[in-house]
Amino acid sequence: MQRPVWPALKRGFAGNCPNCGKGRMFKSYLKVNDNCPVCDTPLHHHRADDAPPYFTLLVACHVIGAAILLDLDFGPALSMLEQTLLFSALAIVLCLTLLPVFKGGLIAYQWALRMHGFEDEPEYPV
Repeated sequence: MQRPVWPALKRGFAGNCPNCGKGRMFKSYLKVNDNCPVCDTPLHHHRADDAPPYFTLLVACHVIGAAILLDLDFGPALSMLEQTLLFSALAIVLCLTLLPVFKGGLIAYQWALRMHGFEDEPEYPV
């Protein structure tokens, strides 16, 4: 039986347990809890290998590229040093912000579709 995907994704993007939405998925920046601290749903089965960094770079590079083009066409005349510092800082902040969001969403997606070890788990009451 398939679990509801969209509610799980919303919870995962927020960094919460895909089952109950109350427990935190991460115990540190990117370290996933073995089990949800609230409903005890196992989360250790996840296989979030290269997909979260890929999606993070895909989104961040498009945003930064668009910002650079907009700056060159419509922005004030910034020196190369100012552009380098501004867009490098923006890229770092954007990547560090998006990486746990995409990792949480991917883990929640795997949980909802019963992939990679999540298929054998019973239903956990919310």
